[in-house]
Amino acid sequence: MLWALPLFPMLAGLAIWQSGDGSRLRLGLVAGGAATGTLSLAVFAALQGWQGALRWSAALELHLALTPLSAAVATTVPAVALAVLVFAAAHEEKRGLARLLGLMLIFCGAMELAVTASDLLSLLIGWELMGFCSWALIGHHWRDDTNPASGRYAFVTTRLGDLGLFLALMATWSEAGTLDYAALGRLEGLPLVLAAFGVLVAAGAKAGQGPFAPWLFRAMKGPSSVSALLHAATMVAAGAYLLARLHPWLAPVPGWSGTVLAFGLATALAGGAVAMMQDHAKKLLAASTSAQLGLMFVAVGAGFPGVAVVHLIAHAAFKALLFLSAGIAGEAAGTYRLRAMGFLSSLPGVAGLTALAALALAAVPPLGAAWSKEQITAAASHESLWLGLAVMVAGALSAAYAARFWWLSFGPGETTPKRRPVWPETAALGALALAGIGMGLLWLPRVQDALPIRLPAGGSLELAVSLVLLAVGLLAGLTLARSESDPQTIAADWLGLPALIDAAIVRPFNRLAALAARLDDGALDAIPRAAAMGAQHIARGGRRAFGLMQVDRGLLDATVWQVAATTRALARLCDGPGETLTDGLPEGAARITGRSGTDARRLQTGLSHHYYAIFAIGAALAILFLIFGNF
Repeated sequence: MLWALPLFPMLAGLAIWQSGDGSRLRLGLVAGGAATGTLSLAVFAALQGWQGALRWSAALELHLALTPLSAAVATTVPAVALAVLVFAAAHEEKRGLARLLGLMLIFCGAMELAVTASDLLSLLIGWELMGFCSWALIGHHWRDDTNPASGRYAFVTTRLGDLGLFLALMATWSEAGTLDYAALGRLEGLPLVLAAFGVLVAAGAKAGQGPFAPWLFRAMKGPSSVSALLHAATMVAAGAYLLARLHPWLAPVPGWSGTVLAFGLATALAGGAVAMMQDHAKKLLAASTSAQLGLMFVAVGAGFPGVAVVHLIAHAAFKALLFLSAGIAGEAAGTYRLRAMGFLSSLPGVAGLTALAALALAAVPPLGAAWSKEQITAAASHESLWLGLAVMVAGALSAAYAARFWWLSFGPGETTPKRRPVWPETAALGALALAGIGMGLLWLPRVQDALPIRLPAGGSLELAVSLVLLAVGLLAGLTLARSESDPQTIAADWLGLPALIDAAIVRPFNRLAALAARLDDGALDAIPRAAAMGAQHIARGGRRAFGLMQVDRGLLDATVWQVAATTRALARLCDGPGETLTDGLPEGAARITGRSGTDARRLQTGLSHHYYAIFAIGAALAILFLIFGNF
């Protein structure tokens, strides 16, 4: 029964996509109804304890299951998606709207599959479907060449990290002979290390951690509703969720928890610094997402995966709201430059709702995100005092860039909006704001006691220091926002990391590819060309040999002349078939060889969607072989 949870939004998304564009009201109602149905399924499945199993072959079975953590995330995904889909139906460009809404629902279904998976193969299927959907959604406005290019950049970057998940799957299968999560606990030695760190690499790539972070900026080419869904409830959140889900089996691996801690803390601090320097509204929020996911990694590395999931849920509500309001501000200003905004007087309602989300991002009590952030601080302090202080500094940076974002986008200003939001857009913001306020109940001890997770014991001194640094961060952010200009250097683009990647990886790879192409044209193609030329020479030699058979009659006597006449008659009789045979075989072989070389070169287009299509066809044939191979 649990298979209905991922399949329902996927099928609904395909149906909406195929229905084609129509009225915004119809598309919004259908998409919203599909998200509501998915939310109802998630709640009912959690209450009833649904399970799911699908026999792939005699050796492989796909399993779905709900734990308290996965049930919470599985419910969060459609809840946030409902608000985002309603917003998108009213806000996004009408052309291609059915495709956009359909893909977003398929995106949600893929996330639900990854969340409910209880084996690595089911996880991998959902994981890869999310990668495909992100590529299509980021490049949704494909008529602008830069958008598909950004989608490819994000797709290739995350696919590079996905190799870690493939490595984990293969190591688990080779050692344990099964792919269920519990099999990770039966691994030892090198297979266990490969599986643990492979999962970490895959999670880090999806969550935009460390060297994988630049793809989040390129993903900002997508519509604002896509950014909201991708950063709040799908794809990016999947990285932190996966580490929390697999923590019981991976935590004992030597060095794994420390690596997760270092990975997350470095990204939280770097992402905060980058967000402080950004003048692009959506890129500022993208950097903040990377930083907030880094804090979740810290919680997992410190041994409190439940705290990471609570912060993930709180983050989903306020980050979706912030991206949607950034979309409103961007359309109102005609640009995403923060200093071209300032809509407090002209859009007071949106400004007020955005202020609530900004306060949640800043972790200001009594909002729920503040409680989960302080729990992360307490978890880090359990590991080390210095680690706890570093997390507090990351929290101060969060307060600073949250304050700066709100002041520049919806603070005091006389900018006249080019477009005002319609009521469904504002309603979507209001629903997300209410969810963020409702999570403030987490401060109540009775609610904390009801949580099915282990909580760190925090001290009053830690809380006091954290709040002081929070206040300092808010003041610093407001001061920077009110200054005349912001520092615009290469450091604002992920501290120069994209330029380093381009110089150290992309350009050498392109040069190597160009060299391989020249080698292919000059050496490999020379083989069929030489064969064709040789065949042509043989054909010409055969024709000359037939010509030598023409002998002058005057040089022969009567007997010889009769033999020659008979020979000429036979030669004339066989002239057509013989020449065809002698010329046709080598020349035909040459043409076949040349055509084969041409067809083989056509596969080497360098276009990612061609390779993806070949991969999909091959995978489909492999699946059919697995299904029908036993019959």
